[in-house]
Amino acid sequence: MAKRIYVGGLSYSATDQDLERLFSDSGTVTSANVVNDRDTGQSKGFGFVEMSTDAESDAAIQSLNGTLMQGRTLVVNEAKPREERRSGGGGGGGYNRGGRY
Repeated sequence: MAKRIYVGGLSYSATDQDLERLFSDSGTVTSANVVNDRDTGQSKGFGFVEMSTDAESDAAIQSLNGTLMQGRTLVVNEAKPREERRSGGGGGGGYNRGGRY
């Protein structure tokens, strides 16, 4: 599988199809996904694209990083591997140990 590409700086109105169209000039797009907020469904302003080969991924990164899409400057680079999320709760409760309210 080819490299996964991170695309940041997206307009909140950008769609999966917009990403696919943009990246298709660099080769075959196997997937294009804009990340949406789980609660509101609104775009978070970034997404991920996968191309069919590493060479196509590299070409897309080279040609699209720093370009404009819908009036916004894109940040396009190789996506970092997803970190494992720890399960369990985080945080706090309501007890304040010696601090001020």
